[in-house]
Amino acid sequence: MTELLDELRTAFGPAAVLDPADMANVLVGYRGVHRGDAVAVVRPGTTEEVAEVVRLCARHAAAVVTQGGNTGLAGGSVPADDGSARPSVVVLLSRLARIEPVSTGASSVTVEVGATVEAVQRAAHGAGLMFAPDWGARGTATIGGAISTNAGGINVLAYGPMRNHVLGLEVVLADGRIWNGLRSLRKDSSGYDLKQLFIGAEGTLGIITRATLALMASITHESTAFAAIRSTSDLAELMAMARAGTDGTLTALELIPDMGIEAVGRKFARARPLATRAEWYLLVRYGGSSPVEQDLAEFLGGAVDRGLITDAVVAGTTRQSDELWFIRDELSPPGLIANFELAVKMDSAVPVDRIAEFIESIEETCRSVSPAGRPYIFGHVGDGNLHIHVLPPDSQADMAEFLGHRPALYAALDNLTWSMGGSISGEHGVGQELRTRIVGQKPPVEFDLMRDIKHVLDPHDTLNPGKTIPADPRQ
Repeated sequence: MTELLDELRTAFGPAAVLDPADMANVLVGYRGVHRGDAVAVVRPGTTEEVAEVVRLCARHAAAVVTQGGNTGLAGGSVPADDGSARPSVVVLLSRLARIEPVSTGASSVTVEVGATVEAVQRAAHGAGLMFAPDWGARGTATIGGAISTNAGGINVLAYGPMRNHVLGLEVVLADGRIWNGLRSLRKDSSGYDLKQLFIGAEGTLGIITRATLALMASITHESTAFAAIRSTSDLAELMAMARAGTDGTLTALELIPDMGIEAVGRKFARARPLATRAEWYLLVRYGGSSPVEQDLAEFLGGAVDRGLITDAVVAGTTRQSDELWFIRDELSPPGLIANFELAVKMDSAVPVDRIAEFIESIEETCRSVSPAGRPYIFGHVGDGNLHIHVLPPDSQADMAEFLGHRPALYAALDNLTWSMGGSISGEHGVGQELRTRIVGQKPPVEFDLMRDIKHVLDPHDTLNPGKTIPADPRQ
């Protein structure tokens, strides 16, 4: 690989080609669970430079792993051992962070994929528009990673996942060609919609370098409430009430456990939003172009009258609203809960009408398979996507038993999800973490089709090998 490194340094200069020893954080995933090796880390500054990296790596039979903000949770942006013994080159896209002027007439913006989600949100806001996708890692997560995983977040209930916001893409293909599919068309029936192949493909089919994103009118009125609920068995009724008569103004509905409130409060010295204690809480937000306070008041009043909500607080200021959403942003276990890397971690989505049954079944499964584990569940209850962590026990005496039960617990929770018509990857992608487990979710012909597409676009498996698509059992 000396020749490849020499050619990379000649092409891009020594400052753009880093020794992995100097970039150890690039080779470890966000959760600290996934680790890999690389012969070099390259930081191209243009689409043409990305294409040249791909051409050089293809010539030397090296794998190319693309990375943005490295906030992924399934190991998709960290080199994986795919059994080929090929060297890997990590391509950091952080220098591709330019944002073009917003087109207010087309309600769109074209950005390079190293731009963060928050930076795009700010650019849209500055033009009187809104980029709707949003989640806690907005300040670090990049547009490229969001598109590559078809990321979701807290606004999916109203606006859909990342796929709904991509109008066009520019992509470097596995042979180094550049496909310019940057378009701001809202309608186009001129054949296959090729951009959809790359959304959610986690860099296995091509490297996205620029994207044209759909923007929408800014929300000028918002109202947020934090409510203690009687039981998760009431969720279906609560969700129906939250949507009723609102004309689409319900923009977010998040489930928060009391355990999460306690953990965030301890770490960040935050007071509890409510004095009333409950096992579960809902964080509800309405938004629109006209006042929405009445929509929220009617929902809360009706739920209180029926005994479904036991107490609630409504944010009276933007600062109070931000404080409530801060709790939701910080619920993820990394950095919040001790030994989080040992937890059983799930990102499951089920039909919305089965959420209450799903939560109850998760708890029953944990009690049955691993009594020492502690279920920690939160997330996007409004769209059926829950983040599930079965945390290790506090007692070291029970730790060995818990660790021994992890494989059985994963299998049981996967099967539970599928039995309800769900997916074990709601918004975090497949990466390397789910690559083997995902086999149980789809029929074999579906994976055969995915492999066929991969072979056509990347016949030598240069791009992000060992991710997303299960190994072919026929080989």
